[in-house]
Amino acid sequence: MRFSTRGAVDPFIVMDVMEAARLKELAGGDVIHMEVGQPATPAPRLAREALVAAMEREALGYTVALGLPELRARISRLYREWYGLSVPAERIVVTAGSSAGFLLTFLALFDAGDRVAIGDPGYPSYRNILRGLDLEPVSIATEASTRFQPAPVHLENADLQGLLVASPANPTGTMLGKGALQALADACRRAGIAFISDEIYHGIQFDGRRPVSALEVTDEVFVINSFSKYFSMTGWRIGWMVVPESHVRMVERLAQNFFICAPHASQVAALGALDAVEECEGHLAVYARNREILLNELPAAGFSRLAPCDGAFYLYADLSDLTDDSHAFTAAMLAEAGVAATPGLDFDPVRGHRTMRFSFARSTDDMVEAARRLKTWMARR
Repeated sequence: MRFSTRGAVDPFIVMDVMEAARLKELAGGDVIHMEVGQPATPAPRLAREALVAAMEREALGYTVALGLPELRARISRLYREWYGLSVPAERIVVTAGSSAGFLLTFLALFDAGDRVAIGDPGYPSYRNILRGLDLEPVSIATEASTRFQPAPVHLENADLQGLLVASPANPTGTMLGKGALQALADACRRAGIAFISDEIYHGIQFDGRRPVSALEVTDEVFVINSFSKYFSMTGWRIGWMVVPESHVRMVERLAQNFFICAPHASQVAALGALDAVEECEGHLAVYARNREILLNELPAAGFSRLAPCDGAFYLYADLSDLTDDSHAFTAAMLAEAGVAATPGLDFDPVRGHRTMRFSFARSTDDMVEAARRLKTWMARR
C-alpha cells in the first residue's frame, strides 16, 4: 500500500505522554496530569442543560455550513461584551474545533508551496497541518526580548505568504499588546502577507491584563477561537472563526465539502456556554491560584527559569541548567515522581530538547501535590 509524503508529519508528543501516563495508571500508578492543555472541569451547566432540552425537542441533524444563526449572533455579541467591537454575525463561521478553523484558514489563503511563518516555541499542530497541506512552515526562533512572540523585524526581507500568531501563546502563555499587534498587522499589510491570529486562550489571563483581539487593530485578519479552553469544552470539538467579508463565501464552500457542518449538539451546548459567565470566571479563579502556587513552588523545586505567563494555563520552563534531553527528563519525571509534563520538543524542534511545559489546568489540590512530588524528586537527583 502507498504512503503519501503529506502524511509523514511529526507525532503530537503530548498525546504520546498522555498514553504513557495512562499506561502507568493502568499498572496501578498515580499520576498528576500536567501534560495536556485541558481543563479538568466539564462543560458549563448551562451548556449541558441546553443540550438536554434540545435532544428532547429536535433531531439535531445537519445545520447550515456556517453554523447555527443564533450561535453566530451570540458570538457576535461576545465581541461587543469582551472587546467593544461590532463584528457582524455574517463574518463568523462555526467550526469543528479550532483545528477545523486552521484547516479552513490555510485552504482559503494559501496554495501548495506557500510559506507561512510561525513562532517557535509554538503549538506543534500548526506546522504539521501546514505540511499536510503541502505548505511550508517557516519557524521564527523567538526570544525573551520579544516575549517569545514574532515581531516586525522577523518579517523583514522574508519570502512569506502568511504569518500566524497566538496570544496568549501555547506553550509560553505570553501575550501581544495592542501596539505589538498593530505593528505586526501593519508589517503584514505592507508586505502582502496574510495575517492569522489564534485567540483560543482569550478569557484566561492574569494580573489584570486583557488579551487584545487582532480585530481591534485590523479587519484584514483571520481570527480563530474555540470553546475548548475558557469554556471548558475540549472534547465537544466546537470553535469559530472571524473572516474578512471577502472570504466568507469561499470558507463556506470549503466547510460544506470538508465538514458539512460543526456537530449540531456541540453548537447547541456552545450557545448555552456563552451565558455561563459566573461558572467560567470561577474556573479562571482556580487557574490564577494554580499559577500563583507554581510560580512560588517550581523555582523552589529547581525550575527557576520560567517564561512570563500572562495568560493561558501553562508555564514553559528552561531546563538548560538541568538537562539537554527534555524527552528523557520528562519520561523520568513521570516514571519516578508520577508527574506528567510535555517535553519542549513538541513546541520547538530545534531548541526544545532543553525546555518543557507544565499545564496548570487541573485542580489546585493537584498542583499542590505536584509541587510536593517535584521537590522530593529533584532533591534526589
